[in-house]
Amino acid sequence: MQDPFDQSQRRTFGALPLFDPVDGAVVARPDGEGEGFWAGGPSVLFDDRCGTFYLNYRLRTQLRDHGRAGRGGETVVAVGVDGAQFEKIWSASKDAFGALSIEKSCLVLTPENRFRLYVSYSAVADFRWRIDMMEAADPLDFDPEDRVTVLDCDGTGTEGVKDPVIVNAGGLWHMYVNMAPRPQTDDHAVFDRMHREGNAFVSGEVACGTGLAISADGIRFNWLGEVIPCGTGWDKYLARISALVYTPPFFTAIYDGRPNSGANYCDTPSLAVTSDLRTFTKVDLGQGRLRSPYGRGTLRYMDALRIGSDIHYFYEMARQDGSHELRTIKVAAG
Repeated sequence: MQDPFDQSQRRTFGALPLFDPVDGAVVARPDGEGEGFWAGGPSVLFDDRCGTFYLNYRLRTQLRDHGRAGRGGETVVAVGVDGAQFEKIWSASKDAFGALSIEKSCLVLTPENRFRLYVSYSAVADFRWRIDMMEAADPLDFDPEDRVTVLDCDGTGTEGVKDPVIVNAGGLWHMYVNMAPRPQTDDHAVFDRMHREGNAFVSGEVACGTGLAISADGIRFNWLGEVIPCGTGWDKYLARISALVYTPPFFTAIYDGRPNSGANYCDTPSLAVTSDLRTFTKVDLGQGRLRSPYGRGTLRYMDALRIGSDIHYFYEMARQDGSHELRTIKVAAG
């Protein structure tokens, strides 16, 4: 059977098909209406042992009290058999992590058939973003009390790491993260502005690209540095990976872009390709590929899961009232 990504007869190789986001089905809705209420940041996997989809996402409310209240308050795991309808089976609040806010996390099934949830959050203790990991035989048994830190500012020389996208390729774990680089200055006012509300990524002080860490066991990671830098136009302020799909003979990364700090939370996705998982070439140098027709056009945190000849997309999309909902759509790879 011909691989659906092989269209060599047309001199086309490894092209990832896209879609009209309005055609997607709603998976999860936010807890309120208006800007700041979000359901999104998805991470999905398929367990072929039982034919079950596992979906992780987070719920967010409006920011209050300079970031000390509201924001990402809950991380959720849900299950489904058709990839479109899901039932919530587990959740944890930001208080369980000692967090100001929980952001996109990553759900993984290890080669030993153990479930892992890599959770990114801004810690109450220092207002900086980090990534912790929980492991269990079943997601129902995830326990924040048993989490271990796998990546933080100290181990990366940054001012924050979040939004992990994790793949195991050839036995080597690759963790891609949104990174807030450390400013090359002794001006403490810069650092104060970055962290005073617990979110260096929207402070306007630094442009935030994608970094890579690698590991033999998915627990102890070595930091390699930036692999998808910000550009000079629509992605000048943000280049955050959200998914990595094997599209033979390449891998295709989906990443979110943002032109400036005035466009915080108004991200749109584009593509980059790589053959070695470390050197990425951006496909579209002009603008994001997809937008919501509602609100301020936000469409972001797209995850993509290939099952056979189909791609299951999950994405966070602005609604008419300005809030964000989580949607999914299935597209034929060929």
